Parts: sequence; structure tokens; C-alpha cells
Amino acid sequence: MALIFSAMRLIKTPAKSGYVWFRQGIWLFSKSPLTFLTIFFTYFVSMLLVTHLPIVGSMLWLILVPSLFVGFMSICRDVIAGHHVLPLALFTSFRVHRSDVIRQLFKLGLIYLGLITASLSIMSLIHGGSLIKTIVSELKPNNDVSTSGIFLSHIAMGLIIHVPTMMLFWFAPLLTAWHRVPPIKAMFFSVVACWYNRSAFLVYLATWFMLVIAVSLMLGFVLNACGLTNGVLTVLLPVSIILWAMIYCSFYATYRGCFTIE
Repeated sequence: MALIFSAMRLIKTPAKSGYVWFRQGIWLFSKSPLTFLTIFFTYFVSMLLVTHLPIVGSMLWLILVPSLFVGFMSICRDVIAGHHVLPLALFTSFRVHRSDVIRQLFKLGLIYLGLITASLSIMSLIHGGSLIKTIVSELKPNNDVSTSGIFLSHIAMGLIIHVPTMMLFWFAPLLTAWHRVPPIKAMFFSVVACWYNRSAFLVYLATWFMLVIAVSLMLGFVLNACGLTNGVLTVLLPVSIILWAMIYCSFYATYRGCFTIE
């Protein structure tokens, strides 16, 4: 069974493909780690600059997320092709695509803003807003097992609420920018692709989750053994940037794994 649209074909992959995507993400990062770290640092700094704009900062950033995602995926494609990539390549969506594609990506951004706002509204209603309060207040590591358990359960609840939005936008920006699929149809195809390959995505997400947990526990153990508990956040930030850069590289692997480009 295959779904054909816009010069590409949706394919069904086995569950083990999730682990393959995980490995391909790490492999892609290893091809040019300095490039990806520089790009992700540019992404992080851009986010800080935009979100600190008065009144509209956070909303503007959410609107720009689909366009910047396309920029990062374009970098992944260029690195595989052996091209030299500059940090400003992150903003390639605004340079190489036609104005109508940019408008479509901005439409996706507005929809993304609306869905994130709706998700946060739902989270604020759970237990009188305790979900958001816990997540916001638990900024530092806490040795209280009960408090940490509540924090992790609230994080899990927040992720579950966010799953529909993730499925809608996992492939939608790329389908719109690279294959000229209109935003609503792109979101529909994105959900279909995620659901069609749900077993592979479960393995993929579980593998990344286990790696992140393992790295966090190992860092915590090493820092505790060295008596450097006050430096947890200092060490965690660069490690988090490396992990997130790898995860973003693996997003491109999921795209190439779910679609056969004609």
C-alpha cells in the first residue's frame, strides 16, 4: 500500500526502522559536528533574541518555527551532499524559496501558534494549573524523590497533550516547502505518515528517551562522585545542545525513511 502525492511516495517501514533513524541521526551529526553545533547555537541564540522582544516575541518565535525547521533540514541535506554550510544557512527558507512558499510556511506557523496556545490552555486547566506551575518551578535538580516523581509525571502529561501537534507538524513544513503541498493537506499527510509508521516511531522515540535518561543519570553520578553538584546545569547545557543537535539530525532521517523521493 502506498500513498502518492507531489513527486513522492509514502512508504511503510518496520518497527526496527526507528532504531535505524536513531543511528542515522548520530551518523549525520558525526559527519560535521562543528557545523551542526554552530547551527544549533545560532538557532538557540535566535530563539532568545526573538522571544525577548516585548509583547510579540514568544508568538513570533512560534510562527517562525516551521520556516527554521525547513532551514535545519536543508542543512542536513547539504551536509549529506558534501556541501559547505554556513551558519546563516539556517535561514535558507527565507532566501531560496518563492514568496508563495514563504506565505504557506507562515500560515503553518500561525496554525502552530494556535495549537501550542490550545495545548497550554489545556495544561493550565489540569489540577488548577499545577501542571504548568510544576514544570516552570522545577528549574533546578531536586533530590526529593516524591517531588521529582510529580515533576516527571507532569512532563509526561504535557508530552501526551502535545502529541497531536507533533504529529501534525512532524513532516508538514517539509511537505509544504519542498513538495508544494498546501498547509492543511501537509498536516493531514504528516499525521498519516506518523500513524502509518507508528511502530517505527515508538521505537525511535523510546530509543532517544532511553539515551537522554542514561546520559542524565551518568552525568549526575559522575558529578556527585566528584562533589560538583553545583555545576550540574553548567555541564548539562552543552550536553543538551549536543543531544538536541543529534535529535534534529535524526528528524531528517525519519523524513527519508517514511518517504521515497522520486
